Amino acid sequence: MEPSARITRRSLGAALAALLAACARKKRPPVPAAPAPGWTETGIASWYGRPYHGRRTASGEIYDMEQLTAAHRTLPFGTWVHVRNLDNRRAVVVRINDRGPFVEGRIVDLSRAAARRLAMIGPGTARVRLEVIAPAAPPERGPFGVQVGAFRDRANAERARDRARRFGESRLVFRDGDPPVWRVIVGREPSLDSARVLADRLRVAFGEAFVVRLDEIGADGL
Repeated sequence: MEPSARITRRSLGAALAALLAACARKKRPPVPAAPAPGWTETGIASWYGRPYHGRRTASGEIYDMEQLTAAHRTLPFGTWVHVRNLDNRRAVVVRINDRGPFVEGRIVDLSRAAARRLAMIGPGTARVRLEVIAPAAPPERGPFGVQVGAFRDRANAERARDRARRFGESRLVFRDGDPPVWRVIVGREPSLDSARVLADRLRVAFGEAFVVRLDEIGADGL
């Protein structure tokens, strides 16, 4: 190999190493902040009902198609959004509690109740304008509880509630729907961390347990 060729290769190697080192020193771009009130987005909305009714959403909540909620790909869970149907000017306010829609060209997936308010049940989709009206509440704010079951039969729910009482305050919360169910909610924790600790304990006894916000489900209970 000619000396000049060796020098050229060494020079290229040194330049490449310097470039990689410079890239490594670059800071990652900051994570975008959650949209502030007034942020808007325009596009196509769809809606979803069965068979998702009664299933757990991406936020951990149980999906209830008769509540005013919606799925969005990026907005933080708990964000309140004003949705206007641009075809008929009807509007509704929803809370983001799920992820989606995962169909190109769509920006939000509404619950059946929200779609009914916008008169888009039949068409299935509509052109809408979203506007954030309130950001998600800080997750550490309580009160929190833990759901350990949802039963069609109240007697079964009462038995589960009685079993759960050794872990703390336990109650039933009725949720009307198709079918209606009795939810068993345990505890009244002031922080998300303490609610997660309770959920871990309950999971051992009940198999399934997840944290819920008591102020979002009307958990006065029975």
